[in-house]
Amino acid sequence: MKVDRETLNRMAHLSRLNIDEQDADKIMEDMSNILNWVGKLNEVNTEGVEPLTSMSHEHNVMREDVVKTDISKTDALKQAPSKNEDFFRVPKMLD
Repeated sequence: MKVDRETLNRMAHLSRLNIDEQDADKIMEDMSNILNWVGKLNEVNTEGVEPLTSMSHEHNVMREDVVKTDISKTDALKQAPSKNEDFFRVPKMLD
């Protein structure tokens, strides 16, 4: 696929990019080469090939959730630099 100046300008606008005129020809050539290379995928015979969602054949490989208490609320609050009753106090982040 040949990328022309109009297509390049439209893509640059959508991407919010400013393209220098001196770079435009090289970018159009590069984009045309990339699109031609990707277009070759249309030539590949994929009949009978299952679509892939992952390269791994393993599904839902997860560990069991184990509920445990590592530190009590009281011990955690003892280590807090600032607290208010049963809550941690943190510096204000937003105005």
